Amino acid sequence: MMKKIRKMKPLKKAIQELESNDVLPLNIQDEVLTPDISVNEQVLKQVFENCSDIVFRPILVRRQTKMLLIYIDGLVDTKIVEQVVLKPMMFEGLPNRLENVNTTGEIIQDQLIALSQVRTVSKVREVIEGILKANLVVLTEGESQALLSDLKGFDKRNIEEPTAELSVRGPRDGFTETLRVNTSLVRRRIRSPRLKMEPYSIGELTQTDVMITYIEGIASNSVLEEVRQRVQRIQIDGVLESAFIEEFIEDFPFSPFPQIQNTERPDVLCASLLEGKVAIFVDNTPFSLIVPMTFWAGIQAAEDYYERSIYSTFIRWIRFILINISLLLPSLYVAITTYHPQLIPTNLLISIAAAREGIPFPTVVEALMMEFLFEGLREAGIRLPKHIGSAVSIVGALVIGQAAVQAGIISAPMVIIVATTGISSFSFPRYDLGTAYRVLRFPMLLVAGMLGLFGVACGTLAIIIHLNNIRSFGIPYLSPVAPQIPRELKDVLMRTPRWKMTHRPMQIAGKEKMRIPDGQKPGPNRGDQTK
Repeated sequence: MMKKIRKMKPLKKAIQELESNDVLPLNIQDEVLTPDISVNEQVLKQVFENCSDIVFRPILVRRQTKMLLIYIDGLVDTKIVEQVVLKPMMFEGLPNRLENVNTTGEIIQDQLIALSQVRTVSKVREVIEGILKANLVVLTEGESQALLSDLKGFDKRNIEEPTAELSVRGPRDGFTETLRVNTSLVRRRIRSPRLKMEPYSIGELTQTDVMITYIEGIASNSVLEEVRQRVQRIQIDGVLESAFIEEFIEDFPFSPFPQIQNTERPDVLCASLLEGKVAIFVDNTPFSLIVPMTFWAGIQAAEDYYERSIYSTFIRWIRFILINISLLLPSLYVAITTYHPQLIPTNLLISIAAAREGIPFPTVVEALMMEFLFEGLREAGIRLPKHIGSAVSIVGALVIGQAAVQAGIISAPMVIIVATTGISSFSFPRYDLGTAYRVLRFPMLLVAGMLGLFGVACGTLAIIIHLNNIRSFGIPYLSPVAPQIPRELKDVLMRTPRWKMTHRPMQIAGKEKMRIPDGQKPGPNRGDQTK
């Protein structure tokens, strides 16, 4: 009896401090639970004061054993609580062979409560964390331990096709806001015990679950260790989306180019894991992170690997040309028409001069106005409701562009140039990389208006130098082009047949570089196959 009193004294003292202060004492969460269930209940009610969604449900088993169930209404499946916990205990009571159990551990061992993922804890902090993570907590009179059972039962969004990464051919499932659903989609594709998932909890208030995922032996140990260190050193009050993590772990935070790939497609993430990359899952968001990222990964679409290699290569070249058009076309038009009209054929120059007659603004100002207007219409189309946004962006561009030309404010060639640039910018498979090009388009226009083609050349050279200096978790951003690795150029601007891509990226993968054995070229006679 004296031992019981000694154990209760520290927690009761903490309760007195709690009642005398408005702020929760830091030491109360480090205290150990007491055998007195009323004391534990009082502490937890003080911790969750003014939390109307926290349910405290006392029950009495055969008028002898007092128990207390604690859970969050809306996060725990109440039907399972009623059928598996409340009904057996309140109406059936303790089985005869368990009437004299002394600890919660014995109850679990004898399977009194038929629940999965059950564990016992002894500290107040562990109980609080368990409640906040959608666990059912069971306290029993006379025991200094609590039973935690994972009974998550909140509403989940169904698995749907990703909206940001559409493809004609390929899987139609996408990540959701539920972490375990996302990890299960990856497990369905990579059925190997070498697929590892390391859990972390980030955010002082949100305690967001974060999962580092990789394939053991394929992922580089140096990259993996760097990812662990950067994730562990994050100190923040809350994580609401994977972008919160991304901003803390990227190499060059002030670069317009993304250094961490995000995706909501399980097939893209699995393909990256098989190359030796590391994925980061964040709870409450469908967007997962993939590191390291290269520039070429940003211009490759998932569908490139589901179509035949000839077609995929052709589409990649078209995409690459359109990407360069989206950056350089307005600045080249401004530079040539302003400083180098001799480069334009005579008939075309006469047409442009006739169209610009009476326009009150220089070409560079005209281009900046139209680009600003186009970006405004694009933003309006995104923010407005789905059915209204597309109509506003298309109709608005047509109406405003035509009215500006008729009013003599904007020339017709400039409308064509900006429209072509806008269409080209839609060819980016990754939205964040397209955003970088949209941002760079404005300084390129300014240097073109001031220095002509020399300014365009200087701006392009500055972008290339910047791309060469970027690293993503130690991997060069332009790899394998700079530094050049000839063997890996098979999957950059062209996509060779899958049976020829025999090795994983040398700078990204770990020990296992070989991916596909040689000599698998298809043909009518396998004896005549060549590598």
